[in-house]
Amino acid sequence: MISRMDDQTPSETIEGPAGDVVAPPAEYRVLARKYRPQTLDDLKGQDALVRTLRNALASGRLAHAFVLTGVRGVGKTTTARIIAKGLNCIGPDGSGGPTVTPCGVCDPCRSITEDRHVDVMEMDAASRTGVDDIREIIDGVRYKPVSARYKVYIIDEVHMLSRNAFNALLKTLEEPPEHVKFIFATTEIRKVPITVLSRCQRFDLRRFDVSELMELFGTICGKEGVEADEEALALISRAADGSARDGLSILDQAMALSDGRITAAQVQDMLGLADRALVFDLFEKVMGGNIAEALGDVRSMYASGADPVVVLQDLLDLTHLITRLKTARDSALEGASELERTRGVTFADQLTLPVLARTWQMLLKGLGEVQAAPSTLAALEMVLIRLAYTADLPPPGDLVKAIKAGKPDAAPGRQPAAAQNQTAPQTERTPAPVAMVPKPVAAPPSAPEEPVAPAIPETFEAVVALFEEHREALLHAQLSRSVRPISAEAGRLEIVLDPSAPDSLPGQVAAKLKQWTGILWTVESNDAMPGDEDIHTLAERKANAEAAKRKSISEHPVVAAVLEAFPESTIEAIRPLVREIPEEAAPEAAPYSDEDSQANEA
Repeated sequence: MISRMDDQTPSETIEGPAGDVVAPPAEYRVLARKYRPQTLDDLKGQDALVRTLRNALASGRLAHAFVLTGVRGVGKTTTARIIAKGLNCIGPDGSGGPTVTPCGVCDPCRSITEDRHVDVMEMDAASRTGVDDIREIIDGVRYKPVSARYKVYIIDEVHMLSRNAFNALLKTLEEPPEHVKFIFATTEIRKVPITVLSRCQRFDLRRFDVSELMELFGTICGKEGVEADEEALALISRAADGSARDGLSILDQAMALSDGRITAAQVQDMLGLADRALVFDLFEKVMGGNIAEALGDVRSMYASGADPVVVLQDLLDLTHLITRLKTARDSALEGASELERTRGVTFADQLTLPVLARTWQMLLKGLGEVQAAPSTLAALEMVLIRLAYTADLPPPGDLVKAIKAGKPDAAPGRQPAAAQNQTAPQTERTPAPVAMVPKPVAAPPSAPEEPVAPAIPETFEAVVALFEEHREALLHAQLSRSVRPISAEAGRLEIVLDPSAPDSLPGQVAAKLKQWTGILWTVESNDAMPGDEDIHTLAERKANAEAAKRKSISEHPVVAAVLEAFPESTIEAIRPLVREIPEEAAPEAAPYSDEDSQANEA
């Protein structure tokens, strides 16, 4: 098993300038490890999980297997270690039992905290994915703990195990010994087989809100003796994207960058972010059509170190905030900054929902273009230009109403201000001379031809023939070889699919038939029932008919005699033979019997 000795420090000593022996400087520990929660009380933002585990530990109704799922950095592995400590804690005096508040000073608690307890084994399934690795666990669960109350197996990133490894673990996971507990952690819960999930208690660890992360980071800054602006903590919390560990890593970097005080400008430079106020200014200029000034702001941001992709993501976040302020203002204002409360509300009052929805779609599509473009700055400018020219266009519904009312220019979209300033004044134009072209003599009117309604196939064979007629080779082959027809009528088919047929075949057939015949078709695919083997596909019918014909020909006396005289001969093909009889010889011609016909066909 893989174990990490996080808290060990080097024990060597060093000599000072005067030759005296001094203690080495303490090894620096990153904030994510230094402030890792050690008890359930330290877990923030996971109230449902904490309450459930408290009640389970207090009542002794603790399951034998857990699966913890959530995004990276929300405390899955930390929670697993806290559970292991609560199960094995013996208290400061050595007489305690399983508890919801592990003491942290007894030998089991300290050993588990330092990842060196022999009975609490942590395995990284990302690097140990095979059956042999799981076989070690299966062999080890038979033995009782060496010094702890329970053997605890913590498997991180359990979704990385192979299918055979999961299958090997199933029986042990369902009925483990009383002294064994399993705790799984994963970020991809959908990749874990349902047979494993059904044997575990599942806990979904939620993302942290920005306000929760700001409170946590502010507390840590106070303990570290570092001052931090509220706006700087907000930027770090938003960049963490709900992950406490990611946020602590960014905070650690910001502390190293600052001189005792973390400012918003430092965080923006460090993360390549644009000033929040500049993002509001850019959004206002783009939506107002001042594209020249907007492009100038983008160039300034880029020169200051802002990443075009991040700028576009900030515009997306701002569009989402304004939309929330317009539809659910009270909830959107919770935890909002003063800038968002003032300018954000103003934007929400000025812009309509159709405009905001269109802005969101264009920015979202533009984000992919910027990420894939060879020049991100040029791609960002093109997105903003496109958005500025369409920001104030009326919704399609209003345009349709205007056209129906005979006023196609009733609600025209304005051009950006820069484009309006650069537009030359219009002058009267002299109409160009029109060439006189003689009109062709109109043909006498003829009665309009009535459209011929397409034929509706009423048999399965006719349906298959229709697919051959429209040159749908793949569907035609699947219908002929992998479909057993039960019933067929105009507009409805009932079939049984062979295992080789794709599940989407009924839907494709119904769509094509509706397109060709103009009526709605229902194609029902039933499961195979006893007796369905007597229902043959068209290919099987053709093969059976061919076999019956060969058998009939081989039983003809002449053919049978030939086959008997030449044992190695076979019937390769059956073709009809047409006998041409001269007209002058027709009266004397002998009658042509059926036996001669069969012999000639052979």
